[in-house]
Amino acid sequence: MKLDILAIAAHPDDAELSCSGTLASHVTKGYKVGILDLTRGEMGTRGTPELRIKEAGKAAEMLNVSVRENLGFQDVFFEDNKEHQVAIARVLRTYRPEIVLANAVSDRHPDHGKGGSLASHACFVSGLRKLETEKDGKQQEAWRPKFIYHYIQNNYIEPDLVVDISSHWETKINSILAFQSQFYDPDSKEPESFISRPDFLDFIEARSREMGHKINVKYGEGFTVERVTGVSDLFDLL
Repeated sequence: MKLDILAIAAHPDDAELSCSGTLASHVTKGYKVGILDLTRGEMGTRGTPELRIKEAGKAAEMLNVSVRENLGFQDVFFEDNKEHQVAIARVLRTYRPEIVLANAVSDRHPDHGKGGSLASHACFVSGLRKLETEKDGKQQEAWRPKFIYHYIQNNYIEPDLVVDISSHWETKINSILAFQSQFYDPDSKEPESFISRPDFLDFIEARSREMGHKINVKYGEGFTVERVTGVSDLFDLL
């Protein structure tokens, strides 16, 4: 299966929190969209790796993405190195996405900036013809996505572009709430985490409204780019 867009996320729920509105919007437009989680979030304060995998599956169904995979890298301790770059390159060569959405270039959680850097380097490595990889015993062809956009997460980063997600706000929120172990539950006996506080989803809405305000819509998701985006028609920017 060939994908149009692949979101690469350090943890299950990173994509939902940061770019699920964009994913949902493009799915409804007929694009093939997938999510690649790098870790199972096993070092997180709440939940278990097994539970988070189940929650990720539920969120994927809500977003109607074509595929969701998890590479099982070690949470917190994975590195931006050859081993991990090649593992991601195998996935990129399998699905051949035109666009990759990756973690923020820097953020509160070190895995986010590290994951963003790893994804970017893997995209380059995947395009090297002399790098040999296999899938199901067959040699893979080199593939390099045309664009890499980094979604904005906890820390504010001035966006280079904003996607209107106003029509997909409910889908975004529902996909986030699929991760029941991670967010506010007054009956939960688990310790409070940074994202389980009752006001955290208010922050998510405020950030989306802020991004939407920049382009005169209700809700938006912001991204930074690695290289200048060019157009041949100024009206393509409308």
